[in-house]
Amino acid sequence: MENVRGCVERRYRSSIWVAIFVAISTVGSLRLAAQQPGSRVPAQDSRNTEIRTVDTHMPLPQFTSLKAWEDRKAFLRNQILVSAGLSPMPEKAPLHPQVFGKIEEKDYTIEKVLIETLPGFYLGGNLYRPRNGKAKHPGILNPHGHWPYGRLENQPLYSGPSLGISFARQGYVVFAYDMVGYTDTIQIPHHFGSAEQRLWSFGPLGLQLWDSIRSLDFLASLDDVDASRLGITGASGGGTQAFLLTAVDNRIQFASPVNMVSAIMQGGDLCENAPGLRLNTSNVEIAAMFAPKPMLLVSATGDWTHNVPKEEYPAIQKIYGLYGKSDQVEVIQVREEHNFNQLSREAVYRFFAKHNPGLSDSRELAEHDITVPMLQDMAALTNRALPTNAVDLDGLFNSWQRISQAQNKQIQDHAFLRDRLRQTLAVEVVQDVIADIDGQSIVLGHASKQDRVSGIWIEGRGKVAIVVDPKGSAAALKSDVVDSLRKNGRPILLLDAFQSGAAKAPRDGDSANGSMPKLAANAGEEEQANAVAGDPKFLTFNVSADGARVQDIITAIAYASRSNRDVEVFATDDAALWSIFAAAVSTVPVSLHLENVPTLASNADYIQHFNVAGILRGGGVLTARELANGN
Repeated sequence: MENVRGCVERRYRSSIWVAIFVAISTVGSLRLAAQQPGSRVPAQDSRNTEIRTVDTHMPLPQFTSLKAWEDRKAFLRNQILVSAGLSPMPEKAPLHPQVFGKIEEKDYTIEKVLIETLPGFYLGGNLYRPRNGKAKHPGILNPHGHWPYGRLENQPLYSGPSLGISFARQGYVVFAYDMVGYTDTIQIPHHFGSAEQRLWSFGPLGLQLWDSIRSLDFLASLDDVDASRLGITGASGGGTQAFLLTAVDNRIQFASPVNMVSAIMQGGDLCENAPGLRLNTSNVEIAAMFAPKPMLLVSATGDWTHNVPKEEYPAIQKIYGLYGKSDQVEVIQVREEHNFNQLSREAVYRFFAKHNPGLSDSRELAEHDITVPMLQDMAALTNRALPTNAVDLDGLFNSWQRISQAQNKQIQDHAFLRDRLRQTLAVEVVQDVIADIDGQSIVLGHASKQDRVSGIWIEGRGKVAIVVDPKGSAAALKSDVVDSLRKNGRPILLLDAFQSGAAKAPRDGDSANGSMPKLAANAGEEEQANAVAGDPKFLTFNVSADGARVQDIITAIAYASRSNRDVEVFATDDAALWSIFAAAVSTVPVSLHLENVPTLASNADYIQHFNVAGILRGGGVLTARELANGN
C-alpha cells in the first residue's frame, strides 16, 4: 500500500494543545461535530438538479462593497485564464508581422496583415490607418462575429470594412482580425476540441483569446499608435472576445461589446465556450469586470440583448457605482435583429469620440461616402501562401502540449500551482460543513453550497479514517481496510462520492439546450463520459464528475478535521486519484493510504480514469503528488 504524506505537519505543538488533543481522543466514543441547529443538508444534490446551459437566466449577483467586488473580480480573472488554458500565459514569441498590399485612399489606408501568434500559427487581418499627418493615434481592436465572410463581411446588418474605414477617418488605427477558421486564418477549423484536447485546455475560445492578446501586442507596437489609448469593439462572437479581453488585459481603456452581453443567452458557439468558463458566473459579470473604465453596451430589440436597458445595464451600472463612476457605462438599444449595423456602429463612434475628445469633427461620426474594396483585395492570402513553417491542427496541438509541459516543469510557486489546480477542478476548500447522522447513515453538506455527500459513519476512538471506493460506501464496507480499522476501534467515514455507490442519480439536462442528456441512476462511467463529450458546452457551466468527486473528499476532510489536526484517507483504484487531487488542494494535513492507483501515462489514461478538462494543462497527477507531499 502506498503511503503519501498530504502536508508537512507542524513540528511544534504546545503542551496545552497536546493535553487537549489527548483528552478529546480518549474520552468515550468520538462523534464528529454535532449538527448545527436548524441546518440541514439539502435533500437533493444541486450538481444533478440545477444544470445550467447557454440559455439559463443568470442575473448579476449583488455586491455591497468595492472590496467584495474586487476580490470576486480577481477570482474571475483567474477562472477565465485557467479555462482558456492561459494560466500561465504562453511565452510571447516574436510576432514576425507581415504588413503589405496597401490600398491608398484620400483620407485613410488599408493594409493586409499576417502575425504569428504561436509558433507556426498565423492570424490574418487588416490595418485601417488615418492619413491626417498626426504622429500618434488611439488604437482599436475589432474582432468579428459569425458572419460568413468574417472581418470582411459587408452587408446591411454587418460591415467590418465600413467600421474600419469610418474609424480611420475619425483618427484611429484599427486592427480587424479573424476568428480561428475564418477568411485568412484557415490552418485549423473553427470548431475543434476533442476529449484529449480538452485535457490540455486547447480549444477555440482560448486560442481566440490568445489571438486577441497578441493582436493587442501588435497594435500597441505600431509607431503611429498611442499605446496608452487602446480600445475594442466587436459584435456577437466578436462581442464575446471584446469583454473577455477587457477582463484579462488591463491595457484596454475604452470598450463597446455589441449585442452579446446578456443574462439570458451566453453565446452558443464553441468559440464562446470552454470548460469552467462560466461556472457560477455569466457574460454580464464578466463584462462588469471592465469597471470603472468607459463602456457602451449596444443591444438590439430582436435578439437575446432585448432586456439589456432594464436588466443587464442597471446591474452593471451598480458595479460602476461602487467606484463612484456610474456615468462611465452607457447603453443604447437599436430596433433591429442581431446586428452591427450602421445605427449601432455610429453609436459606438459617438461614445468613443466622447472619451477621445478632439480627435475628429462631428461629420466623421456618421458614415458617408464609403467604398468597400473587393474582398479578394483585402484578404491576406490572395495569391499568397502561408509561410513554410505553418502547422495544421495536430501540429498546433502537439506544440501546445510541449509548451504546457515546459511551463509546468519551470513553475516552483506552490501557491500558484495549488490555486490553479483548485480552479481547474472547480473545487472549494470549505469550512462550514454540516452533517445529518442517523445511526450509521451520514450525509454531509455545507451552507455555502448545495452539494450532498452521503456515506456510512462508524463510531470509534482516535483519528478519523476516511475510506473511498469508486463503487461507493457499501463496497468499501466489505474491504480488508475497513475490517482492520474496525478492529482497531477507529472512527470511520465511508463515502459515496459524486455519482458513485448510493450517490448515483439522474443528472438532469436537455441536450438540445446545451447540456447533458438525462442519465439513468445506473449509468456507467463510460456512458456518463460519452454524454459529456457529446456536448462540450455542458462543462462550460457545470462541474465534471471527477471534479465533483474531489470536492466531496475535500468536504469530508474538512468535516473530519474538526476533531483532529490531520486526517487519514484510504482509497483504491480511481478513488485513489480523486484522493491525491483532494490532498493536493486541501489546507488540512492529509495522510494518504492508496491501493491499485491507476497509471496516468497518456491522454487516454486520463480520459479513462480522471477525465477533467484542463487537468494536464494544470500539471496533472505529477503536480498533484508534489503538492500532496508538501515538497
